[in-house]
Amino acid sequence: MKVIVTRPRAQAGPLVERVEALGHEVVECPLIEIVPTGDEPIDTTGYDWVVLTSPNGAEHFARRRRGPLPRVAAVGPGTAEALRAHGIDAELVPKVSTQEGLLAELPRPPGRVLVAAARGARRALIDGLGADFVPLYDTALVRPRHVPKGDVVLLASGSAARSFAALDADVPAATIGPQTTSVATSVGLRVVAEAPTHDLDGLVEAVRLAERWLASSRS
Repeated sequence: MKVIVTRPRAQAGPLVERVEALGHEVVECPLIEIVPTGDEPIDTTGYDWVVLTSPNGAEHFARRRRGPLPRVAAVGPGTAEALRAHGIDAELVPKVSTQEGLLAELPRPPGRVLVAAARGARRALIDGLGADFVPLYDTALVRPRHVPKGDVVLLASGSAARSFAALDADVPAATIGPQTTSVATSVGLRVVAEAPTHDLDGLVEAVRLAERWLASSRS
């Protein structure tokens, strides 16, 4: 099976290795670029919680954080893993890896909350908690020179889904989770597999699920 990996090249290595270890051919086709918003320190003094919604956000937050570290919540295990890589433990990782899932599990009253995420991120947590917001990075769409060919495309974000849809390539998709699935279907993509967990292991399992779907569709 030929698998299109759409992550930025700097982040795609571990996923490419895992997919190739399953015996599949990988086509690297980065569809997004992560652009930091700046290097100004993020002062966490006075906050009761900091909420991170993506591995990219976790990395940029860890690099820019100053002041005492409050309680930390991560929207999914991939974000929590990225935080651990920088010596930060997430106290809360919801069972459902969405903003709504985290919103439902965050203790009430949460006190003063800082949401650190991409500029233009969904506002479910910000509005639901009356939280402050700091933009950590912009997500720029990348258009490849050639439309990639493959049996399935792996999508790890809504931005990647939108970018791939713009290519008008008739390739079924496997996604990292329900939010990405929602975006993918809304822009006309056909989702045939969804990761059971919002992390690298989940994406690898989505590849297995897509492989089964492909085999059944050809039988």
